[in-house]
Amino acid sequence: MEKVNRQIQTNLPQKKFSAGAISASVWQNSGQKDGKEFEYASLSLERCYKDKEGNWQHTNTLRVADLPKAVVVLSKAYEFLVLREKAEAQ
Repeated sequence: MEKVNRQIQTNLPQKKFSAGAISASVWQNSGQKDGKEFEYASLSLERCYKDKEGNWQHTNTLRVADLPKAVVVLSKAYEFLVLREKAEAQ
């Protein structure tokens, strides 16, 4: 059961930042190199929209008008990661 719970937890973003239809999600990942385990963060960026049938869809393709909102959510995600890293170092 613990393995299932951990798998569910790892499939959820650690933090999500949104501005309108644009969102940036911060993911906590783990890897292994030279027999040592380590953790690292990654980020996904997406735009949500409704298709012709009114169903919500997601894409990582942005329009020119989406770029200012992308800058905002990416800046917030970067700030979150830098402040978290600083807090962990103390």
